[in-house]
Amino acid sequence: MADAFFYTTPLHPLAQPLVEQLTWEYATRYGSYFGEPPGAEMSRYPAELFAPPDGNFVLLLRDGHAIAGGAFKRYDERTAEMKRIWTHSDFRRQGLARRIVVELELQAIRQGYGKIFLTTGFRQPEAKGLYLEAGYTPLFDVSADPETYGKLPFEKELSVLPASLPRRPDTRSSLSAA
Repeated sequence: MADAFFYTTPLHPLAQPLVEQLTWEYATRYGSYFGEPPGAEMSRYPAELFAPPDGNFVLLLRDGHAIAGGAFKRYDERTAEMKRIWTHSDFRRQGLARRIVVELELQAIRQGYGKIFLTTGFRQPEAKGLYLEAGYTPLFDVSADPETYGKLPFEKELSVLPASLPRRPDTRSSLSAA
């Protein structure tokens, strides 16, 4: 079965691996470094923020199981903030996170955004590399020790949506868990 993008919500049962694994990743990499309980980042934003018209949440499914995913929410009128970029631990190093980033960029353009903002943590060098390779501009000195910043901000201007790309409908599951 081919991989397929599935737009839904963070509350959908298929999103559980993303939520659970990201919570574990944040807890094990950062603990209470930022002065909050381990994994607090995952409960910081309500699911509604990742819903159209201002946001969106996508999973990459393979054989009906989530293997990667991500989301964006409104940052300001022309800027989407990318969040929750994730690849299942069994499927890393296959370019799946890059596919999610590209899909979310295209969806942000479809929803009227012209720019993406995001942050990643200093203990996530693979994420830092992903965003640099994807053309994101670091808003910090990349030669400095990343721990001096804690959170590493990036931004990227988005291109105009090519006319040949169909607009993805903004319809999706409701914000309930079903």
